[in-house]
Amino acid sequence: MSLLDSPNLMDSTTYDPVEHLNAIFSHPSALSSVAQTNWALSSYHNEINGQIEDAVAHQSASDIESVQRMKSAKDDLADLFTKIEGVRERALRTEQAITEMTADIKRLDNTKKNLTLSMTALKRLQMLTTAYEQLRGSSSSRQYKESSQSLQAVIQLMAHFKSYRSIEQIATLSKNVSDVQRELLEQICEDFETAFTKGELSHRRAMLSEACMVMDALGDNARSRLITWYCNTQLREYRQVFRGNDEAGSLENLSRRYSWFKRMLKTYDEQHHAIFPPAWRVDEMLANAFCESTRDDFMGILSKAMARRTAGARQTLDVNLLLSCLQETLEFEHGLEKKFNTSSRMSIDTFASADEKPSPFSHAISGAFEPYLSIWVDAQDRELSILMPRYRQAPLQAPDEDFSAQMVIPSSTELFNFYRLTFAQCAKLSTGARLVELSKVFAKYLDLYAQQVLFFNISERPTGQTPSKVPTTEDIILVLNTADYCYTTCNQLEERIRSRVDDGLKEEIDLQSQADAFMGVASASIRSLVRRVEIDLEPVWREMRNIGLNKLQSVSDHSSYVDDMQRRITVRSSEILAMLHKSQYARAFCDNLVEFVSNDYVAAIIHCRPVTEVGAEQLLLDSYALTQTFQSLLPNPTQAYTKRVTQTVTLRLSPLLKTLQVRPSPPEALVQAYLIHIADKSEINFRKILDLKGITTKKDQSPLIELFQVHRDAPRYSTLPQSSAFLNSVSLMGVNGALSTGGVVAGAVGSTLQSTANSMTGSLQGRFDPTTFGSAIMTAARDGVDRFGSPALSGSTSNLASRAVSPPPTTAGGQPGISMGAHNGGLGVPTGVTAGIGGGESPSLGAAAGANVNQNLRNIGAFFKRDLSAFGGRFGKGGTNMPSGDDGLR
Repeated sequence: MSLLDSPNLMDSTTYDPVEHLNAIFSHPSALSSVAQTNWALSSYHNEINGQIEDAVAHQSASDIESVQRMKSAKDDLADLFTKIEGVRERALRTEQAITEMTADIKRLDNTKKNLTLSMTALKRLQMLTTAYEQLRGSSSSRQYKESSQSLQAVIQLMAHFKSYRSIEQIATLSKNVSDVQRELLEQICEDFETAFTKGELSHRRAMLSEACMVMDALGDNARSRLITWYCNTQLREYRQVFRGNDEAGSLENLSRRYSWFKRMLKTYDEQHHAIFPPAWRVDEMLANAFCESTRDDFMGILSKAMARRTAGARQTLDVNLLLSCLQETLEFEHGLEKKFNTSSRMSIDTFASADEKPSPFSHAISGAFEPYLSIWVDAQDRELSILMPRYRQAPLQAPDEDFSAQMVIPSSTELFNFYRLTFAQCAKLSTGARLVELSKVFAKYLDLYAQQVLFFNISERPTGQTPSKVPTTEDIILVLNTADYCYTTCNQLEERIRSRVDDGLKEEIDLQSQADAFMGVASASIRSLVRRVEIDLEPVWREMRNIGLNKLQSVSDHSSYVDDMQRRITVRSSEILAMLHKSQYARAFCDNLVEFVSNDYVAAIIHCRPVTEVGAEQLLLDSYALTQTFQSLLPNPTQAYTKRVTQTVTLRLSPLLKTLQVRPSPPEALVQAYLIHIADKSEINFRKILDLKGITTKKDQSPLIELFQVHRDAPRYSTLPQSSAFLNSVSLMGVNGALSTGGVVAGAVGSTLQSTANSMTGSLQGRFDPTTFGSAIMTAARDGVDRFGSPALSGSTSNLASRAVSPPPTTAGGQPGISMGAHNGGLGVPTGVTAGIGGGESPSLGAAAGANVNQNLRNIGAFFKRDLSAFGGRFGKGGTNMPSGDDGLR
């Protein structure tokens, strides 16, 4: 490669001479071209120098030309500025010449303008003087129609001379005009007073009507003075006759006040209406003045009456009189609203728009009564307090009335009808704090009705003899239907009150706790129905305990007691289900029946110990028959109900009975059976199995327990729970060779209820302690929500701890079922409870007992309401012909 072959390479910005030389002399043989390369470089160098010299010379010539062009441009700019300055000077000279030419014209224009203004002012002054003279003449002759026209002209013309009052003549004229206006005002007022006081109205009506035109021209102050004088004159007699401290001014004569004013309005329409212009609305002003005076009178009368009431005087404010006066006042206000074309008061079933302006006569007089409506609310409280004992003592249905599965207790409809009328009345009187007070009174007596009427009628009550009085099935159904009706109507009542009360008080209206209390009564009613079946089954359990399971040599399809048990369950359940007209109630009843009968079955098994292998097999076959009976209770059982029965009966009893079927020899078989079927690591529960099998001595139990401890620690059983919920709730306590069960929900509740029973029967001698009742029933309900298979087990209905509140069984989807009361009383309360909520309770316990019972009913009701959603329906809804809550409030 030679230098001549790549001349463009040296023009590159990244040219590297070493790299180029290495490329030229890449081989020793290329050294022969050194001279040639040197010559080429010299030639290229000379060529480059020549190009540089040419470029420098060309650039020098170009710079000279640029300097010349810039100099030429500066000269041109200087000439331009000179010409502009000349033009500006010529423009100034021209403007000065034009100003000198038009100065005379401007002077003439200003002269013309001033002359025009002077002529206009003189003309207006002439008109003002003429109008003033005419006004003086017409006013002195009482020609008010002409005076009104002249006065309007004078007032308008005087407005143009406000800026000229510094001129003495104008100031004098302005003063004269003011004097005429004042004289006119006094003269017209004197004419009105003369006409009204001397009975000359009929002769002067036309003149007074024209005088009102003058008062209009005089302005708002003059018009207001005349209207005020007229109202005071017309009401002077009223204020004298109906003074608050006279008999005529008392509340008893309130109707005379309104009659007097109606006659006054009639007089106005017939005699005075033509005098005053319609735009003045004198009759409405008169009505407003009457309302203000009457309201002040009533406020004084009511405040004095309240002072006497506070001082304990015998003659105090009568509630009925107060209410009748208020009602008559509202009707009077409504009449004024209609007469003067204002928005009429909304009826009890309609609601005013938020943008609607309030009527000027709304509460114009009745506002004086509102602070004292608490007296009326107290009267409703007293009336309801009288009704509650009567409702409690009344029969649940009329003696001559046939029972219906959809009937409700008549007192419930009567109560809500009373609420409807009272609410409608109060909503017309006040939609503020008094309505909130009334809603609290409603809540108070809804609680009392749920406790003292409904709950009372489904409680087993001591009669002084044995046994205690047990409510009939029909009574329980009536209470259940009534609780459903009250729940629905209670919610509707809350909505209706919220819709009428003032916006700022809506949050204070709350009847949900009362609705939950009625739900709790429904829950207790279902449990009481289950109690009816349990009573029927008591002979069955006695027969079961007497068959001698430890003596059986062979098994059969089912034991002799099973047929009787199936028959009793089917007959009583069919009778009850035929009366339950809502599917959710039927499902709740069946779920609770399955739960409690299963508990009784386990309790009977415990009483039959020791249970042999043959006996356990027979019991397992009997449990299958029991399962079939439960599944056939409902005519069309759902899959969820079938699963519920399986979980409650089969999955609870089968592990226990299958474990009891295994012989203790070889011991490994029994231990393995326990770990497979019971599937927990609890040594205490394993001892219970041994006790049920009759292995009770320490000598016989020790080898089995040691073997159990070895096997449970094996890796294959590492995932087992520490304790089985079902067996953990079973407590085997030997008392004189007998067995009883003290286990309740979550274990610890059993001891709580046992101590409750002991304290009630021992220290209180059957009197009700609301604290122990609340803790027992609600702890059991709450614990039962979180656990499945922890029933109360017993064979004796006399032991409170053995008949405690059962846990809610699990429904489809893992939802907890319904938790009801205990066996005793059908509600999980001893007979002492009914003493606390029924008649004859101790004064020291009555109030606290009522509060606790109500709170427990609310808590159970809230839980029961939640659980019923799993039954495909909601509480208070469904197909029914019962009286609807809306009918109860309509």
